[in-house]
Amino acid sequence: MKKNIVLFVLFVLPIVAYLFFASGVNSFTKLPIITPKIADFGNWKSLDGKKVSLDKKITVLGFSGTDILGNRGNYFNLNEKIYKRYHGFEDLQFVVICPLGTETEAQKLVDALKPFTDVSGWEFIFASPDDIQAFYNQLHLKGKLDDKLGTSNVFIVDKERNLRGRKGGNKNEKDDEYKEGYDTFHPSELSNEMLDDFKIILYEYRAALKKNHNATKQL
Repeated sequence: MKKNIVLFVLFVLPIVAYLFFASGVNSFTKLPIITPKIADFGNWKSLDGKKVSLDKKITVLGFSGTDILGNRGNYFNLNEKIYKRYHGFEDLQFVVICPLGTETEAQKLVDALKPFTDVSGWEFIFASPDDIQAFYNQLHLKGKLDDKLGTSNVFIVDKERNLRGRKGGNKNEKDDEYKEGYDTFHPSELSNEMLDDFKIILYEYRAALKKNHNATKQL
């Protein structure tokens, strides 16, 4: 009997604990709305000249600033940890807002990703500095853009244009429970917090689609 208990503690219990924590504490809740109903993009064009919209898309949103190539490592991190895993999802897009005049640098970044990535889900759109700052301001975030109009953070926006993240809990919880964006400079943050939260968003929509499909069948 004692031998069975020892074997359970040594082998079974660690596996159960791992599965529990690997699932993520946040995976049992709905991801909170940080900023509701943000504005859609202006009449800004992408590298291929088309207009991009936030409507009816799950969007991973970034702000490149003028030093796109200098920060290319951040995009490689995001590409490896999140994009390549989910870019086949039909209603998902990765959009980076860039200052006008950085089109050549953005194209070089896309060209650098092409040898090992299907880049069809990446969109780089271009706007004036004033428009970029105004768009960012209406997100009402704690973090700010740097003096080059960029940030290493990316943000999750749902199909209804709500910016999603973690609000934390009661006033006794640590401030780091709040999360409005995910730092692409740190691959571990993408692999843990962002991946966990991203799964919640996808689960929400898959559950809604399944519910609607079942309701339709009942009718």
